[in-house]
Amino acid sequence: MMIRKVVTATLAVTLGLAAAGDAATPRVQIHQFKFEPAQLTVSVGATVTWTNGDEETHTVTATDRTYTSTGLERAETFTHRFAAPGTYTYFCALHPHMTATVVVR
Repeated sequence: MMIRKVVTATLAVTLGLAAAGDAATPRVQIHQFKFEPAQLTVSVGATVTWTNGDEETHTVTATDRTYTSTGLERAETFTHRFAAPGTYTYFCALHPHMTATVVVR
């Protein structure tokens, strides 16, 4: 009985930490030829993860070309760490009408 309580408590803490980590990870979904959210505000040092939810290939490309992903197929991800405050606009190099912004404070 005691072992079951310890295992249950450990599992609850582990799941809680995993959920908290996921909630704290800034994410952008690529869906229906849009970046969602279109504007994301994060803290300095945050790493943003983009996930392509479309059947079409997309990129994540800074307008100043300081970072760019390869072509992301469906369900593929790209991450970038924002080390300095500022407003960072990006787009899809394959579909330039797709634009969005990361604000770093």
